[in-house]
Amino acid sequence: MSENKLNVVIPKDYNGTPIEVVLREGEAACQLEPKEPEKIDIRGTIESPLKWLEKRIGLINQKSANIKVSRDNMIVTLTIDETNYYQASISGRLELSKEMKEFGINTDNTWEPNKLSLFIKMHRAFFTDKSQNMQLVSILKNFKAKVNQDIERSKEENGSKVDNYSQVVDSNLPKSFKLFIPLFKGFANEEIEVEIYADVDGRDVSLSLVSAGANEAIEEYKNSVIDDQLEAIKVIAPDVVIIEQ
Repeated sequence: MSENKLNVVIPKDYNGTPIEVVLREGEAACQLEPKEPEKIDIRGTIESPLKWLEKRIGLINQKSANIKVSRDNMIVTLTIDETNYYQASISGRLELSKEMKEFGINTDNTWEPNKLSLFIKMHRAFFTDKSQNMQLVSILKNFKAKVNQDIERSKEENGSKVDNYSQVVDSNLPKSFKLFIPLFKGFANEEIEVEIYADVDGRDVSLSLVSAGANEAIEEYKNSVIDDQLEAIKVIAPDVVIIEQ
């Protein structure tokens, strides 16, 4: 049988009032292990650095902060306490819209005629002319192309060689069609003209969607939007250095 002993010390000025002694058994609660501070890494829309500064400008030392701008990647990054290992980073990205990505405009994405026909049919809401949508769906569904190939090969006695190859594709595809979609995520819809390019290799046909107007607008917009953000940041935080990458 185990025996627990408890020593109770009675103070000298004890007046005879009963003393209650409570003995609790068991293990003491585990103490939480100390943790290192966490690095702050916030990523959001292109306005994120500006929005953060609007609410927290009074809490930072502007001389130890910087803004990095990558126009090619359409990213603006705010760094707080740049020499601190646990520095804070708030980045904002200007991102192409979901619609631009799904259509694969100005990308290496290619379509088979039937698959593009179905996709366009299911995205009729983005066409400025619904009848044009129906017509394009029908043409893609019954895509026809006539391929004329000319091959010229000859070899002269003096060793000279001629090896020419040309291919002309005559199809029933329309020259272009118009879409009403946003260029950037979170921006309003815009009308753009889209061309269809066909690549025919024997029985294999792949189609690409190209829009020179959309590409030009994206280049103009991205610089304009980034410049607007930087100008607003200069007003709020004039001592934060801005670095173009």
